[in-house]
Amino acid sequence: MQAGRSSARYQIVLVAILCVNFGVLFFDRNAINFLMPFIQPELGLSYTEVGLLGAGLSFTWAVAAIFVGWLSDKIARRKIIIVTAGLIFSVCSVVSGLASTFLTLFAARLLMGLSEGGVMPISHAMVAAEVSPKWRALAMGVTQNVGSSLLGSTVAPLVLVPVALAWGWRHAFFLAAVPGLICALLVMLFVVERSIPKAPQRVAGERLPLVETLGNRNVVACAVMAVLLVSYLVITWSFMPLVLTQYRGIDKQTAANLMAVLGVSSFLASFAVTALSDFIGRKPVMVAMPFVGVVLPLAAIYYTGSAWVMGVLFFVGWLFNGIFPMFMATVPSESVSPRQVATAMGIVMGVGEILGGVFGPSLAGRLSDAYGLAAPCWFLAAVAVLGGVTALFLKETAPRIVGEVAAPELTTAFD
Repeated sequence: MQAGRSSARYQIVLVAILCVNFGVLFFDRNAINFLMPFIQPELGLSYTEVGLLGAGLSFTWAVAAIFVGWLSDKIARRKIIIVTAGLIFSVCSVVSGLASTFLTLFAARLLMGLSEGGVMPISHAMVAAEVSPKWRALAMGVTQNVGSSLLGSTVAPLVLVPVALAWGWRHAFFLAAVPGLICALLVMLFVVERSIPKAPQRVAGERLPLVETLGNRNVVACAVMAVLLVSYLVITWSFMPLVLTQYRGIDKQTAANLMAVLGVSSFLASFAVTALSDFIGRKPVMVAMPFVGVVLPLAAIYYTGSAWVMGVLFFVGWLFNGIFPMFMATVPSESVSPRQVATAMGIVMGVGEILGGVFGPSLAGRLSDAYGLAAPCWFLAAVAVLGGVTALFLKETAPRIVGEVAAPELTTAFD
């Protein structure tokens, strides 16, 4: 462990709590997607409105990611922001369950995005400050993907769909609100608020920290990847349950089981893909994995065999999800100074959510209304390929490859 870092025990505790907290957050965020086959007919939603529900949350999530990430760096108060977010998004889940119109549900999702958007950049900034650099990608992968995979992707459909079948989709939303309150308490009790290094006096003519961050080559490349792959993520969650049940004619429980496979895949990728990047480098992993993501949408359109084989194809295609914490957090945090970490990650996540999470599902909804539910699957294949091409422009930052400390001068400009 490097001097000045916390004990190995606290590093594990911190990652575990932040991992569970983000998992609960994603459980709430994804609840509407798994419940959409129940919600859409009852509220009479069009596919465009389905896309807008995902886009609206992504937009406010993006605003929060950019602003709250910057604010946490500025005021050096990260812990209280995470606790407050947990309380608010739990309330929003209850309001979602009470909604009787599209507008009410849309408003609840907007507020939920505002509460949740800042959690991940702040969580990753804490991990970057506490965890040894040689295990940074693995720790960030666990923080972002393990909880969200198990709770938000695997447990959510397996719990919420049966609850909706037995008691209705509204009760499923009420159930989804409870874990957020528990996680807020855990963060309050066990996470330590650390001081953030103060920025040195700026020399005349020196670029402002925000301008320097925006001009960082890796930050820009990661932001473009975020636009493409966040679009993939949000479209998959918003439309794949409908593709499976309405386009492919698969029953709701089998569709829920197939969606749960994605969580298992992401869970394993959280360890395997991120750890691989700690050893062989970030760039080769981030170039290769998006192309794997093409498997899932093509299987959803063309494969007509057993549900078990379909599950295997979904599992393989979703393994690319392991690079999400890398382009959203690991590479940006290794490319800027410590005082700019949350800002850099907020920019990447915010831009990705606005341009990918907002416009992606909105466009997918319009394409679905115009051309049918195969259209969003082709959209997924296209953005996956573009994501892999974009990764070619990254500069390597893995400490085992470039040295123990990934310094800002490594990638501060486009030269």
